[in-house]
Amino acid sequence: METPAVPQPVIAATGLYVPPHSISNRELVSAFNAFVERFNAENAAAIADGRIAPLLPSSAEFIEKASGIKSRHVMDKTGILDPAIMRPILPERPNDQISILAEMAVAAATDALNRWAGPKNDIGAVICAASNMQRPYPAMAIEVQNTLGLGGFAFDMNVACSSATFGIKTAADFISSGSTKAVLVVNPEICSGHLNFRDRDSHFIFGDVATAVIITGSETAGAWRILGTRLKTQFSNNIRNNFGFLNRAAPEGIGKSDKLFVQEGRKVFKEVVPMVSEMILAHARDIGVDPHALKRLWLHQANINMNDMIGRKVLGRDPRPGENVIILDTFANTSSAGSIIAFHTANDDFAAGERGLICSFGAGYSAGTVFVEKL
Repeated sequence: METPAVPQPVIAATGLYVPPHSISNRELVSAFNAFVERFNAENAAAIADGRIAPLLPSSAEFIEKASGIKSRHVMDKTGILDPAIMRPILPERPNDQISILAEMAVAAATDALNRWAGPKNDIGAVICAASNMQRPYPAMAIEVQNTLGLGGFAFDMNVACSSATFGIKTAADFISSGSTKAVLVVNPEICSGHLNFRDRDSHFIFGDVATAVIITGSETAGAWRILGTRLKTQFSNNIRNNFGFLNRAAPEGIGKSDKLFVQEGRKVFKEVVPMVSEMILAHARDIGVDPHALKRLWLHQANINMNDMIGRKVLGRDPRPGENVIILDTFANTSSAGSIIAFHTANDDFAAGERGLICSFGAGYSAGTVFVEKL
């Protein structure tokens, strides 16, 4: 009796949901500087005698030079740009309505399903892989599964900015093991919800978005064979968010800045770039892929300087235009969704047999690599 062939996982389709509002650097800076001016005026005496330091204004030019970001999409614009509020205003929904993260995920998933030729009933698993879930339970993935009318099972996973590649790896393993015929991975991100818009060093970093990926075991023309997946984690406090349900048990700490996104940017750059570059090159070597021959890199979109340096290390030269996809200029950092946006928006020109790399990296530290080949 012959042993059944192990299904080869492929990326069959991707989807994207873009929020309705966009904020330019100049708009963001205008609101931030208005807040700074008011803070410094209200605290003039304490600043004068050295009890507190004055806040420094920002500029659109500083933001673009530091990050490569020019604008970002958000679910709410008015609250972020109001110097008295400086956070998105997203009213709580009743429990009998779809939650906002699930709604975004469903929109991205519907886009992916419309691009896929396969039967919807083949999807036997849904993974919601994202940085910030709006509640502990019921799982966002189960809500998405229910809204789309899918069977099987569903669960949430959070590995910060690497959540999407960890989700793809998990989905690929489900396909290879025969657990299901197809898996839907969704990555809804309202990163503006955990961003401190009053912090000069980070108020510009994030945007909102949702992406979706369908993984199957059917090697149809136009799909993407997954040549290999690899994951890595290494503990670091340099990117952190301490918000959680135990905050109410220690109410004296609720207002601390570390309940929002905080990072040591220079340390992150210095430590993550070599970690990720070495991981990519080792993975390529182990699966027999020539990294210098990759047609395209779809990297996590955190900082243009990080992406430029990783691109040079992987390709062994300065990337040519279009080889190292950059979408953070208009989307900003969208956490887990960034590399998927890059892949979704820049792969139409691939011929069969050409190869590329989807790669994530971020808090944890965590990193994931997915080498793909066009069928």
